[in-house]
Amino acid sequence: MTSDPVANLQTLIRCPSVTPAEGGALSALADMLLPLGFKVDRMTASEAGMPDIENLYARLGNAGPHLMFAGHTDVVPVGDEASWSHPPFAADIANGELFGRGAVDMKGGIACFAAAVARYIEKHGAPKGSVSFLITGDEEGPAINGTIKLLQWAAEKGERWDASIVGEPTNPDRLGDMIKIGRRGSLSGKIIVHGVQGHAAYPHLADNPVRGMLALAQALMDPPFDSGTENFQPSNLEVTTVDVGNTVTNVIPAKATASFNIRFNDTWTADTLKAEIIARLDKAAADQTLRPGREPAKYEIIWADRPSHVFLTRNNALIASLSSSIETVTGQAPKLSTTGGTSDARFIKDYCPVVEFGLVGQTMHMVDERVALSDLETLTVIYETFIERWFANAVV
Repeated sequence: MTSDPVANLQTLIRCPSVTPAEGGALSALADMLLPLGFKVDRMTASEAGMPDIENLYARLGNAGPHLMFAGHTDVVPVGDEASWSHPPFAADIANGELFGRGAVDMKGGIACFAAAVARYIEKHGAPKGSVSFLITGDEEGPAINGTIKLLQWAAEKGERWDASIVGEPTNPDRLGDMIKIGRRGSLSGKIIVHGVQGHAAYPHLADNPVRGMLALAQALMDPPFDSGTENFQPSNLEVTTVDVGNTVTNVIPAKATASFNIRFNDTWTADTLKAEIIARLDKAAADQTLRPGREPAKYEIIWADRPSHVFLTRNNALIASLSSSIETVTGQAPKLSTTGGTSDARFIKDYCPVVEFGLVGQTMHMVDERVALSDLETLTVIYETFIERWFANAVV
């Protein structure tokens, strides 16, 4: 029965839906939702050079208010399968825990929300409005043929939403710890410093790009970009790779490359951040500390496509309904947070207010990913209570 989150999750885990494979997971979810009265559509998105991705959109009801549950059935690879204490797609239960890839990230959230809707319908009938599932198979991958295109597809068909909850595993330690009400932005780039190849014993005949790169990399990381804001932690930039492609010790390389990623708060936009980074690099390129008597280091910067923009949700009906539901069920008031990386909420925020709340994320992406059976039941009760309260509080 769809009202049982454990059975739902076992069914979903047994579908090996490692990105970009659908693995049967969307079909399994459709089989859960169709008996509840949902109209289910499957949409395949394509992009040159990328694998096609299957996605699912299901809706119950035709009127407003309209609540969307969003998430993904794709999962990351299992890694060394021999290291798992239970097969990663067997959905075994042991010592009160359900094991399997996707247990918490995030088939567990989907299983619980489906169960919550089923229980709501059993008690109250169809909601006085609409509930939809917007589920992608491309969240753990490039995220190009997933939620962003599924949203566009649905919007072009006339779909409109009043609020959304994403079932990502938001809780750091125990269920009820945290709701994500926004996310920092994310911007990535690659720097290439051009030099002149030569013999290490004759540096005056060459131009070592590593010297320039050291200055540029330091300028990216120091000083800090900001000290944080009321709702966001400080922006932080990390240099993630530095490479010269050199396999010998007596040759000065011709170029050096470095990649970086910055997670930024609402002090910045992607454009103002790019301007700040370029200003820092230009100043550092002219620094002669490591390159005495040289012209400014020659560099170029290549920005990654599709930066993620910072956002903050301020919808009281959504946040209050979820917060009070969590406190009623667990006895604790959740923290409202914007920490962590990005999620598909960054796309949904352009269509309606969105928050994130799901299971405890301690084992996500790990060997022996697992979830406590008690947490599945508790999350289902929270979701069911939230559905009741959101429809009572929503104003369209």
